[in-house]
Amino acid sequence: MPNERCLVCVHAHPDDEALFSGGVMARYAAEGARVVLITCTDGSLGFAPDGTGVEDPGHDRATVAAARRDELAASAALLGVSRLVQLGHQDSGMQGWPQNDLPTSFVNQPLEMVAAQVGAVLAEERPQVVVTYDANGFYGHPDHVHAHRATMQAVASSGSVRRVYFPAIPQTLLEGFLDLARDAGLVLPEWLDAPDWGAPDGLVQTEVDCTAWVRAKHEALAAHATQIDNADLVGLPDELFDAVFGVERFIRGLDRTGTSLPETDLYEGIE
Repeated sequence: MPNERCLVCVHAHPDDEALFSGGVMARYAAEGARVVLITCTDGSLGFAPDGTGVEDPGHDRATVAAARRDELAASAALLGVSRLVQLGHQDSGMQGWPQNDLPTSFVNQPLEMVAAQVGAVLAEERPQVVVTYDANGFYGHPDHVHAHRATMQAVASSGSVRRVYFPAIPQTLLEGFLDLARDAGLVLPEWLDAPDWGAPDGLVQTEVDCTAWVRAKHEALAAHATQIDNADLVGLPDELFDAVFGVERFIRGLDRTGTSLPETDLYEGIE
């Protein structure tokens, strides 16, 4: 159907889709949109099924990649994804890790090549809306930054994309959540437990209510069971998880429609 809604989300690692855009993916899939997920890396620098991390003896990247591939498939199914595309590049690790310098790491793959891979999917699917990270990769992760650059280059050549959105958390909301989490004694992922990457409140003018689909987001995050640094987020009581994650917020990074802000629907004005 030429007028079918299509949403393409471009993420760097397995579990990013659940964390950053699981709500909108589940919502728009339930409303009849075709939802396509592109995951750029194998996530092989995450935790192994036995809990070993990259610095532990016996950490095997192939084993991690296989486990995370299965977890990603389970998460995608929970979120209603119509098509999952795994580009299969090697995880580069967090900023400053020695793996950043490996020639096989995703961050060192030619931008033009990755943009062509993303662009091929955009040409096949013809989405109106694309979700990916902002220029800082949400919190500076080098793989997120590379995914952003490749996606924006691919979008520039796309005739269908009307808007691009970047997941964001307003600074005041982030500070409030961190205070709440610390008071509750939660152990948060290292990247999350840092108040310096929240977006200025005024930039975040797209808020999508995903409350009716927040259980799918919670279950999708839980599907990434090997990633034990998310355990406290997964373990949040439903009421608290819903309060924190029931609304997903974005910065509108590209608009070809002229629709005014603020907005509560990624497709507002596109019909």
